[in-house]
Amino acid sequence: MNLFDLLAVAVWIGVITSSVLLLRGLRQSRPPTLGPAPRLHDLSEAAFMAGGPGAVVDAALVSLLCDGRMLVGGPGIVQVRPGVRGGDPAQRAVLQACQGAPSGWLYQIRYAAMRDPAVQETGDALAARGLIATPGGRHRWLRHGVIQAVVCGVVLILSLPLSFVAFVLQEGAGSFRVPFIAEVLPVLLGGIVVGTVGASRARQRITPAGAAALRAVRAHYGADQSPYVQTSLFGLRGLRDPYLREQLVPAARGTRLAAAQARTRAGGSGSSWESGAEVIPVVWCAGSDGGGSGGGSGGSGCGSSGSVCGSSGSGCGGGGSSGSSCSGSSGGSSCSSGSSGSSCSSSSSSSCSSSS
Repeated sequence: MNLFDLLAVAVWIGVITSSVLLLRGLRQSRPPTLGPAPRLHDLSEAAFMAGGPGAVVDAALVSLLCDGRMLVGGPGIVQVRPGVRGGDPAQRAVLQACQGAPSGWLYQIRYAAMRDPAVQETGDALAARGLIATPGGRHRWLRHGVIQAVVCGVVLILSLPLSFVAFVLQEGAGSFRVPFIAEVLPVLLGGIVVGTVGASRARQRITPAGAAALRAVRAHYGADQSPYVQTSLFGLRGLRDPYLREQLVPAARGTRLAAAQARTRAGGSGSSWESGAEVIPVVWCAGSDGGGSGGGSGGSGCGSSGSVCGSSGSGCGGGGSSGSSCSGSSGGSSCSSGSSGSSCSSSSSSSCSSSS
């Protein structure tokens, strides 16, 4: 056995060992499923399954906007009518976030509500029942799969010149030997496939049991086309109302930008936890897929968040400033603020029906 045969044996052992570790790690990192067929308890859980905490907050915002409890004036500046109360924990989180957002920017309110414990605990409950994977729980195996696929691809490319070198060294020896690339090609191709598939599995946020539960809820509410239900079941991609999309889609982009800026301020780390009194973690991240694959933005974990409050804008809460005015509320409703001289008039012709 010459040097190239030993090298081929080493490649086989390395790839097979790495693949076994990857597959075993993925199996062990899958959360256990409690009960024969776990089900989703409400639409807030369905929204979390469809798009993480961002979808939960989006559904709550849709409900508040549709029945006129919350108004949007100008480019994403919100105002809450006096005395409004939330009907569920997600709505109460939005209203609480609105009180703490001095400028009233919708993306700030969305971001703060996503970090609310009531919204975050929805993900904890789903993970405890084995419906979704915990954030970062499979990041190690995602990295493992990507590295394995890349290394196998590099070795496969390098095996071509190595095969030529082996042929030159063996020329004239009077014996035929299998080319080096033929010896390692099967295991390298298998390593690329296993690494790619393993990385894809590790990126999935929803477990098979969770995907089945989400499909059942979608089938149950299949005939309900109200904005609240469709946002709960499919996230913003299920929202068809043009006025609501005009408000919420830019807010979602602003949330992602705020998260990226917060990670930069926290030191550029992409981990789910950061230390420091001024840094509040976003453990569960908004996903972009509702059908069984998921993850945070691009499948990566959200970093920690810092303060994203702006400096100017209309106030958010019971009433606006004296002499201020805002326009644009859903459902064609109109309101008057508690402050002197302020008024709100509708500029939306969209029709909303909330079924929260």
